[in-house]
Amino acid sequence: MPVNPAIQGRTYPPTASYLVGREKVREFARAVFATNPINLDVEAARAAGHADVVAPPTFPVVVQEHSLAQLLEDEDAGIDFGRVVHGDQRFEYSRAIVAGDELTAQLTVTSVKTLGGNSMVTAATAITDASGAHVVTATSTLVVRGED
Repeated sequence: MPVNPAIQGRTYPPTASYLVGREKVREFARAVFATNPINLDVEAARAAGHADVVAPPTFPVVVQEHSLAQLLEDEDAGIDFGRVVHGDQRFEYSRAIVAGDELTAQLTVTSVKTLGGNSMVTAATAITDASGAHVVTATSTLVVRGED
């Protein structure tokens, strides 16, 4: 079953909030080999002007995962997860994510294209803080392989 092109423009409900924990930031930093002291040490982060440790630039994927799950679970979308390959990932920041942030994500499908029998679904996830201010937009392109 091909991806339903009618999902282009669809916006899913905001996710439950995600509280960014200091140890989660440190664990993620170690997992991606981030060595900047602001990612690991509170005092270094504060000396750099941040309230707490700063999440590495790719950390929003942790928050975005919950919004992508909505898309992948949407039967109307027609996305067979067993045929999905992650094609691209981008981030546009308004500010850094720091431990203590309470973040909410909301996904909008921005593009559905068919190329060579494969579908490419691009989704932008706007991530906001507890005040509703934009923090980062995480944009993912999923390639859904066509039937053999």
